[in-house]
Amino acid sequence: MNTNYLENNHLVLVGKVTSEKRFSHEIYGEKFYIFDLEVPRLSGNADIIPITISERLLEAEDLAIDKKVVIEGQFRSYNSYQNEKNKLVLTVFAKDVKFVENQDEEIQASKDLVSNEVILNGYICKKPIYRQTPFGREIADILLAVNRAYNKSDYIPCIAWGRNARFCENIEVGTEVKIIGRVQSRTYEKKYEDGTSETKVAYEVSISSLEVVKQDDDENEEVQNDEEAI
Repeated sequence: MNTNYLENNHLVLVGKVTSEKRFSHEIYGEKFYIFDLEVPRLSGNADIIPITISERLLEAEDLAIDKKVVIEGQFRSYNSYQNEKNKLVLTVFAKDVKFVENQDEEIQASKDLVSNEVILNGYICKKPIYRQTPFGREIADILLAVNRAYNKSDYIPCIAWGRNARFCENIEVGTEVKIIGRVQSRTYEKKYEDGTSETKVAYEVSISSLEVVKQDDDENEEVQNDEEAI
């Protein structure tokens, strides 16, 4: 079992701040805040990702709208109990932040780092759901359990495309996999029994490559993505 938690869950995002920071919670006197980060896609669209950050990382410089930053951290989940219902909430937990001060630094940052990459090593904890869109696009939904310190786990929704989706269709629950992809935001309409609807935002990892981890590293089986999520 892989117990290097920094390698189990590592993420890099490059983007700009699009909201004021808002208080999230406090642990042992340390305050944590949440803000929204806009991360561009190659398609020209952008993902809006919630970032949870400690006040310690903001001591030197405060956040400001349109501020360019590089975030390194982990993609995490926690359970929120509201109206007697349990909801899985996803956020990026920042472990380091770099403020990009000028255009030259921004260009260099984009050269040194991809703008959105997450690496996860975890276990399939729910039977993958394979389906096809009305246009014939193949998709598989995966729920990945990623170990964290102190006997905790993060439950990360992931989505595979094309060959990856077909491959995931037959993966058994409990299989250990390594996933490389990007964090994406997606809006959808939630419909209720009374006929009303509400626009909501879901966060997930769009998979670019997936590898089944076996005890013998030489036997690892890897599938590369043949489609980019739009």
